[in-house]
Amino acid sequence: MSTTRDYEVEEVRPEPPPPTWWDRVEQGLRRFAPPALRVVIGLVFVWFGLLKVVDRSPVAELLSATLPFVPQGLLLPALGSVEVLLGAALVIGRFRRITLVVTGGHLAGTFLVFVTAPSLAWSDGNPLLLTADGEFVLKNLVLLCAVLMLLGHRRPDGR
Repeated sequence: MSTTRDYEVEEVRPEPPPPTWWDRVEQGLRRFAPPALRVVIGLVFVWFGLLKVVDRSPVAELLSATLPFVPQGLLLPALGSVEVLLGAALVIGRFRRITLVVTGGHLAGTFLVFVTAPSLAWSDGNPLLLTADGEFVLKNLVLLCAVLMLLGHRRPDGR
């Protein structure tokens, strides 16, 4: 007759090193940066939207050329109003996911200028030689990536 004994083996893990000052900075940034980014994007949308609503936007001609099928008397105030609403929702932080999805769609839509009005975006038809309007639109890639980052970021409460 043989007897066997089961021994439990306790795994010993080394204690992690104490956090450095940079670890604490990174932890604070992980908490602070996403909401700050959301609010700042929202403020930019409110600002640019209000310029359109009051017909003082420097991109009015660019928009008219990009969306020639939309009645011009409707385009600026409607687009500006949507931007103000999106911006306000971003600042407030309500309906976060849907607001970020719609904001991302809006930013992606700005690239229509390269399709419907390429002469305003490129010098001499060369896509490597951007005009000021082309640069203005292309920088929206950064904003679009920021929105995507916010969509992929979980808040501290897990939502």
